[in-house]
Amino acid sequence: MSSGKTLLHKVWDAHTVRQLPNGQTQLFIGLHLVHEVTSPQAFAALEERGLPVRFPERTYATVDHIIPTESQARPLSDALAEVMMTALEKNCHKHGIQLFDPESGEQGIVHVIGPEKGLTQPGMTIACGDSHTSTHGAFGAIAFGIGTSQVRDVLATQCLAMDPLKVRRVEVTGKLAPGVYAKDVTLAIIHALGVKGGIGFAYEYAGPVIEAMSMEERLTVCNMAIEGGARVGYVNPDETTFDYLRGRRYAPDGPAFDRAVAWWRSIASDADAAYDDTVEIDGDALAPVVTWGINPGQSSPVDGRLPRLSDTPDGERASVAEALEHMKLKAGDPIAGTPIDVAFVGSCTNGRISDLREAARVAQTGRVAAGVKALIVPGSQAVARQAREEGLDEIFRSAGFEWREAGCSMWLAMNPDKLVGSQISASSSNRNFKGRQGSPTGRTLLMSPAMVAAAALAGKVVDVREVL
Repeated sequence: MSSGKTLLHKVWDAHTVRQLPNGQTQLFIGLHLVHEVTSPQAFAALEERGLPVRFPERTYATVDHIIPTESQARPLSDALAEVMMTALEKNCHKHGIQLFDPESGEQGIVHVIGPEKGLTQPGMTIACGDSHTSTHGAFGAIAFGIGTSQVRDVLATQCLAMDPLKVRRVEVTGKLAPGVYAKDVTLAIIHALGVKGGIGFAYEYAGPVIEAMSMEERLTVCNMAIEGGARVGYVNPDETTFDYLRGRRYAPDGPAFDRAVAWWRSIASDADAAYDDTVEIDGDALAPVVTWGINPGQSSPVDGRLPRLSDTPDGERASVAEALEHMKLKAGDPIAGTPIDVAFVGSCTNGRISDLREAARVAQTGRVAAGVKALIVPGSQAVARQAREEGLDEIFRSAGFEWREAGCSMWLAMNPDKLVGSQISASSSNRNFKGRQGSPTGRTLLMSPAMVAAAALAGKVVDVREVL
């Protein structure tokens, strides 16, 4: 019998305070990230009980969900957004919490700034009141989204009661072809395993394709673990991880960094670790992926066709029929050629500098099609600065894209960037649920940033491999 342990179990054990009578584990949380939407009620609950924040030095805050991306001048144009931002400022000041606001020049999407500042490190437990906290698992951290009542609990105690998880190893073999990206990999995994396939699991992403990815690509893959139902998604730390963290603001420095690397290596899954399940995905066979439905698992290769109900398993037929009706798409039609109204490059999934670079490679080959509104939204102010230094903003503007300030933007309908009526969007974000981008009749096609840029130029879904 195998005696080895997975990274999940090593990190879990290292952060266990005690086992609770109900079978849950009381876990110590190493890093708590907060933003303006899920924290006001949590801070208010502490106020009512006269409680302090237990470890303010382990908590970091930013504004991302509600902040507009056209102008961030105060007061914000949306009165409710201004109230939420003011509340976060007040709470951070009162409790001594570091806040990365626009004035600091360090603001951005919480899952972008954590890694870029070196706050996110291997072997950590990380919690945030946002479902896509699984993103941080790219570093070999155990990271999960929590609700507002749990945000309160972490602020007050730095602990959470958590159910134990099984571990599924998702091995992506082979090598990706040009024009196929991390976004295509994670969409393909969700399509293969289902949007509920990961319930009760942590996903350990592994194999040659994952090992060859940059940290930013791994962040994209882990970001969407939650869309496959997994509570956690992670990649074992390696030289790519250590090279990324070296010299970052909150990472260890000097000899402390070398000591940290030695420990980070030790928490990777053992060669003889036992897994509850193992799945293999053929990376050689992957093509650019486009979602056609109303959940991230309803997708097709760009050269594929929409499903026919007669070919759909009985248990999926109703949801496929609902999706095709909402999306106003016809069964059996090719997904390529589907017209779009809006193109969005950004979000916690694909708003990093490498995403913008790939979109710019495509953007410089043409101009945005007539009638298409195309937005480029950097994931952080640091990403925006780097993009400007590289001239990416000018490439986008010259091609007819709108260059925006950092924020979540069209990731969700909590700021002015929204679909109108039944507009159809090519989006580099992670959710295509009904109403997700603002209009109850709006329609969202998820794809990689390069595919979004190609669709913006063509005015319809096209295969980016033909553009590049």
